Order: sequence, then C-alpha cells, then structure tokens
Amino acid sequence: MTTTSEETPVRRGGVRAEERALAPDLARGIMLLLIVLSNTAFHLWAARRGPSGWQPADGSWLDHAVQFTMIIVLDLRVYPLFAFLFGYGMMQLFLRQTAAGNSERGAARILRRRSLWLIVIGLLHSTLLMAGDIVGYYGVLSLVLGLVFLRRSERALKGWICAGAVLIVFFAAQPVVSALLRGELGTLGDAGAEPGFMAYAAQEENWLTAAGTRLETGLFITFLASALALAGGGYVVFLLGFWAARRRVLEEPGRHRTLLRRTAVIGITVGWLGALPAALAHVGALDVPADAQSEEGALTLLRDVTGNAAGLGYVAAVALFVHWWTSRRARVGAGEIAGSAASAIGGAGAGAGATVVAAVSAVGKRSLSCYLAHSLLFAPVLAAWGLGLGEHLSSWTMALFAVGVWLLTVAGAYALERAGRRGPAEAVLRRLMYGVRAKAG
Repeated sequence: MTTTSEETPVRRGGVRAEERALAPDLARGIMLLLIVLSNTAFHLWAARRGPSGWQPADGSWLDHAVQFTMIIVLDLRVYPLFAFLFGYGMMQLFLRQTAAGNSERGAARILRRRSLWLIVIGLLHSTLLMAGDIVGYYGVLSLVLGLVFLRRSERALKGWICAGAVLIVFFAAQPVVSALLRGELGTLGDAGAEPGFMAYAAQEENWLTAAGTRLETGLFITFLASALALAGGGYVVFLLGFWAARRRVLEEPGRHRTLLRRTAVIGITVGWLGALPAALAHVGALDVPADAQSEEGALTLLRDVTGNAAGLGYVAAVALFVHWWTSRRARVGAGEIAGSAASAIGGAGAGAGATVVAAVSAVGKRSLSCYLAHSLLFAPVLAAWGLGLGEHLSSWTMALFAVGVWLLTVAGAYALERAGRRGPAEAVLRRLMYGVRAKAG
C-alpha cells in the first residue's frame, strides 16, 4: 500500500491501461485538434479584425471559408467539450479510488491535490507561453465543484444542473430582452472595445512585456472567469460529466444509444444554428450592426449559450462512433475466424483505421502533455517576440500550420504508446498526486 505526503492511505495509483475506455480518450484526442485550431486566431496578430475582435476579417475567399467554419464549429464550442470530459474524468478517478477501498474523503483529497497542481501548471503555462490557458481555469472549477458535488447524490446533481441551466439562460437572455424592449438590440455590445486577441500579447515584441500581459490575462481567466462561471451556471457541463460518469455513458455507449443519438443530433444542430448568424455577419452575408457582433453583443451571447449544446453533441457523436467502431471490429474479427475472404479484406482495411484510432486515442491519454506541446510549437514560432511567423500567415495557412502541429503530437503520443510510456506532463502530475511510491499498475 502506498501513501501520500499527507499520510493518507492510497490503495491504488492512477488508471491502468486495461481500465481505460476508448470513447473518452478518442474524444480528448479530437478535442485537442479542435482546440489548436480555435487558438489560431490570436496568433494572427497582424491581421485586420472584425467587430467580434477575435476572428480576422481580411483575406481571400479561402480565408473567409475557414473563418466561417471556425465560428460555426469551433469558437465557444470546444471548451464545453473540454469541461464535460474534465468532469467525466474526475468522477471516473473518484469512483476507481473508492472501488479500490479508499475512503471517499481520501479520494476527494487526491482530486483536490490534483486541482491545486493544475492551477499552478496553468498559471506557469499562461505566463511563459499561452495566456488563454484553460488548465488553471478548470483547476479552479474542479477544486470547487469537486469539494461540493463529488459525494452528492444523483438527485442533487440533477437539481444543480437544472438550476445552472436556468442561470445560463437568464444571464444570456436578460441583456438581450432588456435591449429588445428598449428597441436597442442592435446596439447591445461595444464594437469599439479593445480586440480580445490583444490580451494574448502575441503582437508584443518584448518577451518580458508579453509575459506580464499573459500573466494578467492568465490570472483573470483562472480566478475571475472561473468565479463568474460558477456564479452564472457555467458549471453545468462539468456536472453533466459527473452524472454521465456515474452512468458509464462513455464506457458503455451501446447501453445509451438513444440518449447519445438525441444529444448528438439536437446538440450539434442547436450549436451550429446558434452560431450561423454570427458567421454570416462576419463574411458579410448578413447585415448586422457592428455592436451586435462584438464580444458582448447579441450574436456572441447566442453563440455562447448554444456552444454548450454543441460541445455535448460532439462528445455524443464520438461515443456513437466508438460503439460503431468496436461493433464493426468484433464482426470483422468473427468473420476472419470463420475464414471469410471478404471479412479478411475488410480486416486489412480496418487495420489502417485501427492505427488512426489508436494514434488519436494516444493523444487523448496524454492530453495535458500534448496541450502544452501545442504552445511550445506555436508561441516561439508565431509570436512577434519569437520568429514572428504569425505576421505572414492567413486564416487558412494558419489552420494548416495548426493541423501540422497536432499531427506532430499525434506521432509523438503514438510513439510513447508503442513504447508503453506516459506523457511527461502526466507522469509529473501523477507523481504530485499520488506520491513518489504510488504506481498505476
């Protein structure tokens, strides 16, 4: 039996390879591609901005196509996916610890230590490389929500989820309704505000000056934004992850196909339709006042609220794919055993697909390492204080660069998977969580 530095009995370390479910790991791997793409906008520090202050407004038709797609598919849609998977993973860890004989209080203490270290890692990441870090932000959320909700009943979880959903709708709808009643809906927001990408300091030529700005932004996101999310119902998707983990929705997607299908179809539809007006306005296909397109305007509020639905829809879609994939693999395997030539051909084709799935899942298993690696490959190359390549790229070329960075992390993660090694950040975090002597098995 191992012990932590606080002399709390730890009957087991982290998750073992045979305990991992494909769906959460695959979803995390895909999520990191979406995150690295969504982070491209602030690296285009020399581009002309639109009223939203985020996506560039210049470029060729191909650039506009990329901007249109990102507004609908990625912006304000990826982080709810991250929140759900983060909450899901927390509850999985808690349940594994208690199933192994650790007390609920002891399991919660391990998670609390994890949250505190994530805050430290997040602030270091934001200061050194990337101001928009979300690790520290979710570290704060997990610290508070873990303390309050890990040991609560399912009924209590559902009640707080419903309350949070009401808060989200209220805080999003209240300014819109108020402006609508005054006949000033088009003026809600401020297109003249400082563009949001400026807070990331990619345009700053001095690294120390940029680091100061990044630290300020990182502190704001980590502590103030997380507090606002807790007060305004932004914890809902996180708690949905808690609830889904108790139901083993991602481990056993076949048992939850109806729920997953409805979530995927409704969530993605609502999410994409909610972002469509902003995307059309951005490319000039819809005439909307600039204030309405700004970061506090009506179109952004609509995108923000519906983004939660899209994030959940993405998770559900991945889970459905995993169910289809594993069922297909089982059928192909049975066909090969029976000696079917057609199944053997299908099995050969499935081999390449299996490699792709395994490689992307390897990224999901090492999500923290790959997330940090993105910044190591992005910031020094693209920022003005580094090589400054961001000045010369456009939306579509930056998207290609982002995909290339993600593919590098896929190759690295798959190599580690083949070697049976964890990601470096995961190894350090496990050591900090469980102590020197703790093993994952």
